[in-house]
Amino acid sequence: MEYFVPNHSIVRTIWGKADTVLFIFAGAAAEFALNKAVDWLYFTGRLPADPLGRLFSTVEYARQIVFAERASAERAIDTITAIHAAVEAKRGVAIPAWAYRDVLYLLIDYAIRSFEALERPLTTAEKEEVFDVFARVGQRMRIPDLPSTYAAWLVVRQQHLAADLEYSRFTADLYQQYRRHLGPLRYWLLLQAQRLVVPAPVRELLRLGTWSWLRPVVPIYRQIQHLSLSRWVKGALLPSEYKAQIEALDIEPPRLSLR
Repeated sequence: MEYFVPNHSIVRTIWGKADTVLFIFAGAAAEFALNKAVDWLYFTGRLPADPLGRLFSTVEYARQIVFAERASAERAIDTITAIHAAVEAKRGVAIPAWAYRDVLYLLIDYAIRSFEALERPLTTAEKEEVFDVFARVGQRMRIPDLPSTYAAWLVVRQQHLAADLEYSRFTADLYQQYRRHLGPLRYWLLLQAQRLVVPAPVRELLRLGTWSWLRPVVPIYRQIQHLSLSRWVKGALLPSEYKAQIEALDIEPPRLSLR
């Protein structure tokens, strides 16, 4: 049986742990809010109505593709492409290719950043694996002008961070929605997680600051992540209605496939 991502790939390790996926979610929430094409997500009305659910579903879709058989993953990618095409038809204008690339690039970047923040530094070969998986997603979606190597992506990623992000009224509104849906404590935890994983241009635009209270906690958390206490920690970032989804994020190695 052929999988979209090989069984022993570091990509499965990254996306198979709730801890890492939740930090990817936190980073994506920050960068989505700054993207110059965020008005596309407002056009459907889904993002302002349920920002956490919309972002969580995006991250969860990526995670499911990682663990799917090749044919199932390709069908899921084709579905994503069709959904976006329908939105474009309804609005009467195409989503910019750079906006597609931005979403793809942030999934690559935050997968790497989140794993390194919580676990260990990745080797260059492992980072190339992460890039390769999402480059194949982009190729299936027929996104143009994708870099062909991880080294080339590093250069392009910096260019995108410099050109495609801005603090706008959508940014301010989204952060108000995050606070309203999360409540004060979880919103504070979201900001702490974002400070830990987002790149400097994102931190500066959002005025997040550089110090995160989670930084000194991470070494301790590494020691307790297999204890029952870690379940509370994992569930602390999102409201209780996401409990089932959060618990389902942890995938043990013998049960890596999705059917």
